[in-house]
Amino acid sequence: MSFWICATCGVEHAEDSGACAICADERQGVPATGQRWSTLYDLHEAGVRADLRELEPALFGIESTPHVGIGQQAKLLYTPTGSVLWDPIGFVDNDIASQVLAHGPVRAIVASHPHMFGVQVEWSRALGGVPVLVAEADLAWVARPDPVIEPWSTEVHLLPGVTLVQVGGHFPGSGVIHWAAGARGRGVLLSGDTVFANPDRTSVSFMRSYPNRLPLSGPVVERVARSLERFDFDRLYGNFDTVIQTDARAIVRRSADRHWGWVRGDFDHLT
Repeated sequence: MSFWICATCGVEHAEDSGACAICADERQGVPATGQRWSTLYDLHEAGVRADLRELEPALFGIESTPHVGIGQQAKLLYTPTGSVLWDPIGFVDNDIASQVLAHGPVRAIVASHPHMFGVQVEWSRALGGVPVLVAEADLAWVARPDPVIEPWSTEVHLLPGVTLVQVGGHFPGSGVIHWAAGARGRGVLLSGDTVFANPDRTSVSFMRSYPNRLPLSGPVVERVARSLERFDFDRLYGNFDTVIQTDARAIVRRSADRHWGWVRGDFDHLT
């Protein structure tokens, strides 16, 4: 079956409908040059490849060179009972699929939110028909329907010690993964950009739109931060190569308080 890939966001579409709804939404944006489409064949011909590298024991990053679409770094989380592919990129071939399967069977493919769907259905096929979990609240954004897609909501225990949680914010269905055994047992949060790891590595951001600079309200940020307080995590990985190496749980709390402060005008004397 042929399908199309949006050149801007890297999300697969069952057909060329003339526009990518994800990019036309206020959280993203169609380039001034207009909507462009690609295919896996085009990407192969252009020399795109994907590589897997270890981020820490049992956690790997997957990126394409050159980047496809938004250019996220997917995460492969390995456990003795199977793996989870998180935020799949907009490219897959037999080589990268073999590298992934060399670490054992993949039990689920999950994107933190629609911008990170990538070619999730094609990844499923390359990995043997793995279930693709899509938040029920965000199902309308799926542009390539397929029987492998399974809706989820609220919370799912994907594997022992690996929990998928819907916290909302960026999208209503935005989710994160808590990995209890990560960071040598101190806990890891895979946050996508639901909680965005900032370049300073000491703070995070909460936004409705990152490219268009649309902030979330204070109450929504507080809701997101509070929903994470029941988990222990020392490290946080964003959806690119950004990472908060340590003290991540406290940094999320401080960053949420800072966001609230600016919204309320607590720091107006600094402007």
